[in-house]
Amino acid sequence: MTFFILLNLLTFNQYGYMTNTILIIGAGGQIGTELTQKLRGIYGSNNVIASDIRDNKDLSASGIFELVDATDKGAVENIIKKYKVTEVYLMAALLSAMAEKYPAKAWDLNMNSLFHILNFAKEGLIKKVFWPSSIAVFGPTTPKEMTPQETVMEPNTVYGISKLSGERWCDYYHQKYGVDVRSVRYPGLISWKTLPGGGTTDYAVEIFHSALQDGQYTCFLKEDTRLPMMYMDDAITATVDLMLADKPKQYKAYNINAIDFTPKEISEVIQKHIPDFTIEYAPDFRQKIADGWPASIDDSVAQREWGWDATFDLERTVETMLKNLA
Repeated sequence: MTFFILLNLLTFNQYGYMTNTILIIGAGGQIGTELTQKLRGIYGSNNVIASDIRDNKDLSASGIFELVDATDKGAVENIIKKYKVTEVYLMAALLSAMAEKYPAKAWDLNMNSLFHILNFAKEGLIKKVFWPSSIAVFGPTTPKEMTPQETVMEPNTVYGISKLSGERWCDYYHQKYGVDVRSVRYPGLISWKTLPGGGTTDYAVEIFHSALQDGQYTCFLKEDTRLPMMYMDDAITATVDLMLADKPKQYKAYNINAIDFTPKEISEVIQKHIPDFTIEYAPDFRQKIADGWPASIDDSVAQREWGWDATFDLERTVETMLKNLA
């Protein structure tokens, strides 16, 4: 009898999902922008609070938006209490290339913001956390081909070190305090809706803008540098599906895979649509970062444990990017 009374008190949205109150920190970033819109479509605009350190007119126009510094524990706590937040997606981070330029700032943002959220979950203030990891956790000693879920991880970048440290802290809080925290290791992400945010895989977005505007692109990586990539729709699907899955018995930052290619290979596919497009190569400091990352990813664990499966191949990704940017 009590069960049915409690069930009647729960509210559901039009898609049949129980309504949670979600806070997205770093909602103005490359992933956060599209994740916010996706979650607002599922849970309703009033149930998804977008926040960022900078104002964002698009996000504030489609729902609630709060200005907040992810490293300001008190400010974040106030928002959680104000809206009775149940889930937090912590998307704020300084990415690989920018982190190499500002290591202390990167460590402060990437790590202290995570500690705040994990402690809120430990104290029972929130119920569930999503924290994104990255293929940057791997390093030069990691097997480059079909990098497995569990393997040698010796990152040699500030970003990679912070992400590997974050994975270990998430696992610690899960084991010691029962915190429900979930992660995926994002590969390079490709989207037409937002500009790149300072990552080593940014060329895979910049190349489309340059192809359409200038008919030429100068790539900061060598032509044969193979890296794992993913169209943003697949990345958002992976994120949401993992958070909707049953609570895991143990914490994992899951490998997720879609496609891998080199700058030369993606330029050749673009040339099928823009025959006069040309590309040149001028490797810079980001080449060394890319050399320490995998060329391809084994995501069989994510496939097996929560049904992950990508849908965008290289041809479909290129067609979608050119169509929408044009």
